[in-house]
Amino acid sequence: MTDFRNRYGAWALITGASSGIGTEFARQLAAEKLDLVLIARRRDRLKSLATELKLEHGIQVKVVPLDLAKPNFINTLRKQTAKLNIGLVVNNAGFGVAGDFTENPLARELEMLDVNCRAPLIIAHEYGRQMAAHRRGGLIMVSSIVAFQGVPFMSHYAATKAYDLLLGEGLWYEMKKHGVDVITLCPGATTTEFSHVADTAPAPGAMAVAPVVRAALDGIGRTPVVVAGLKNKSMVFSTRLTPRRVAATIAGRIMKRLGRSV
Repeated sequence: MTDFRNRYGAWALITGASSGIGTEFARQLAAEKLDLVLIARRRDRLKSLATELKLEHGIQVKVVPLDLAKPNFINTLRKQTAKLNIGLVVNNAGFGVAGDFTENPLARELEMLDVNCRAPLIIAHEYGRQMAAHRRGGLIMVSSIVAFQGVPFMSHYAATKAYDLLLGEGLWYEMKKHGVDVITLCPGATTTEFSHVADTAPAPGAMAVAPVVRAALDGIGRTPVVVAGLKNKSMVFSTRLTPRRVAATIAGRIMKRLGRSV
């Protein structure tokens, strides 16, 4: 694994840090002795995690309760990190909405667009500029294996993750000249709160969060995109060989079996 503190500096910023993949990023980066800025809406969970990490690893942890769907969230975040040299950013926050697209509340779909796309864009731009000026840094974009094809009954969610994938993949090349590493992590089904929030049944064979996060941390600086897990790699590879109409049909049938509300 990369020596993160020497390579990127003292501070890492993690969105969606109150659960799942975000919490695991916090734990693994704390073990690398990085100081952390933890961002999520749930203050109590962030405080509990911060206490755990400070006691276990002797690091500094700054808790920033924040709703990334709010129009001016970056103003708060900019103030909270003004005196910190953020060298590594994990754009992890996101959620899914399942069901027939036209039957879902538009407000919820727009909230997902803000959290999954608008917020990562703003954060990547804000801290990417600082990293470029310092001639070093790292950016981790968290996408999904659904980014590689259309997924009926989660059509908009898959589209938001495709946005993250393509943004990260382009920035991987664009930011190299500034000494900034960019990687996009594409997990498959993972043992997180995702299915509860999206109102779908948990997918069978979900991966634990630890190897998913490890794949991203091992891959940064080496590859633009990492798909965690052999089964997920096989699924992504199969989308390259399958006509898009067929792939979308198969995905739609799978989602009908998994969904409680689709």
